[in-house]
Amino acid sequence: MPVFKVSVKWGKQKLDLDVDTDEPPVVLKGQLFALTGVPPERQKVMMKGATLKDDEWGKVQLKDKSSLLMMGSADAIPKAPTVVTRFVEDMTDAQIASAYDIPAGLINLGNTCYMNATVQCLKTIPELRDALKRYPMGQPVPSLSAVLRDTYGQMDPLPSSFRPMMLLQFLHHQFPQFSEKAENGMLCQQDANECWTQVVRTLQEQLDPVSLSSGGAMVASSRADTGGSGFIDQFMGGRLRCSLKCEEAADEAETISEEKFLQLSCFISKDVKYLHTGLKSRLEEHITKRSVSLDRDAVYKKTSLIERLPAYLSVEMVRFFYKEKENVNAKILKDVKFPLQLDVFDMCTKDLQAKLTPMRDRMRLHEEAELEKTKAAKLHGASKEDSPAKTENEPFWFENDIGSNNSGFYELRAVLTHQGRSSNSGHYVGWAKREGTHWFKFDDDNVSSVHEEDVLKLSGGGDWHTAYVLLYAPRQLPKGAGITSPESAASADGAEAGEATGTKDETPMDTQ
Repeated sequence: MPVFKVSVKWGKQKLDLDVDTDEPPVVLKGQLFALTGVPPERQKVMMKGATLKDDEWGKVQLKDKSSLLMMGSADAIPKAPTVVTRFVEDMTDAQIASAYDIPAGLINLGNTCYMNATVQCLKTIPELRDALKRYPMGQPVPSLSAVLRDTYGQMDPLPSSFRPMMLLQFLHHQFPQFSEKAENGMLCQQDANECWTQVVRTLQEQLDPVSLSSGGAMVASSRADTGGSGFIDQFMGGRLRCSLKCEEAADEAETISEEKFLQLSCFISKDVKYLHTGLKSRLEEHITKRSVSLDRDAVYKKTSLIERLPAYLSVEMVRFFYKEKENVNAKILKDVKFPLQLDVFDMCTKDLQAKLTPMRDRMRLHEEAELEKTKAAKLHGASKEDSPAKTENEPFWFENDIGSNNSGFYELRAVLTHQGRSSNSGHYVGWAKREGTHWFKFDDDNVSSVHEEDVLKLSGGGDWHTAYVLLYAPRQLPKGAGITSPESAASADGAEAGEATGTKDETPMDTQ
């Protein structure tokens, strides 16, 4: 067996090897790979002008003390990047927005932040965007629905800011108060909640209701099928059951009436520190009116309870009051906490509470199951995914009332804030939830990503941005979640009865 002692030079290294020429040259290359890390396919071994092959020695005649030269690198030669590296400093605003998936902002056309913030907050309602898309094209008379549809349509594909000129012109035409100008010719600042109210009421008149197709998709319907109600009535309209009792005439019969609402009000007094408290105080009040039985003015106690919850609940934080001496809408700066999750069960009628309970119990069972999964994952050293895969959800409305809320649970979707001391001055900003805990701040055309903690700091107490209008969306339950066995369901029925009759102690979710 011919075995030769040879040396192989590789760069600055000299390797001494024993080579058996009865073996194919690939064995030598394997030895070199073990010593240098250069794969055989990247090795080029030469001796006096002859190149060594893998399967035969050929012209390479080895003998003791022969010298060979090997060329080749241990690491692969890096390939040139297919995409040229682009630094943030060299990118335009549009390119940065596209890279970070930042939604389009709205350019301020001169004290139009009130309109921009309103448009961005309402845009967070997906069903509203779909309803606007279904609004007929080519109407002979321009309408707010058509202009808003086109505005959203132009914003969605844009990675940069949009100039809402058509929308502003239509608002000025439809609502002349928004076209008021100051002495210097500039547009005056306007009240954002007044803009919100006017926009929603106009959409209430123009957008037809929806119904479900046989496949479960939402399709346009007729007001004749809904008793005259439109889309806004379905998804943003609620109903109160009001009782009025005279406190000075015990024999006078109590009167019952219904009141519809598109927005609830949270009145801020010295005792109100939380949103829930402010909402509850508005549902029980004393008023003075003419008593037929006493033939004079008397004090009446008015008690209101919600008997129909909309899917999307709008709440005005009543922060402004008119100061006659200064002729200005002054602002209440008090800190009033609002929750990311709102429960209005205790503000509902007994009948509605009974209807809400089944879905509430399913949600609680689902939360308990998710909590057990989290505990098990921590026990086994696994981490819960930050962005779970999207799943199909259960309907959030009652079967015979599309657009309602069937649980009484809400999640904060958008916040419209005001910074300043008067509703007709200062600055308005929209804050909107994207997904998970991801929020965006819409400061006109300046759009930035923020965290939930930043949103909770908007509760007031100073000259920082202060929540003025809150928009809550229905909490949703994954398809099939929270379903129990017949035995568990029977036990849950007992809990439902306790909850509906008030024997079950329930702490409002936003009492912090």
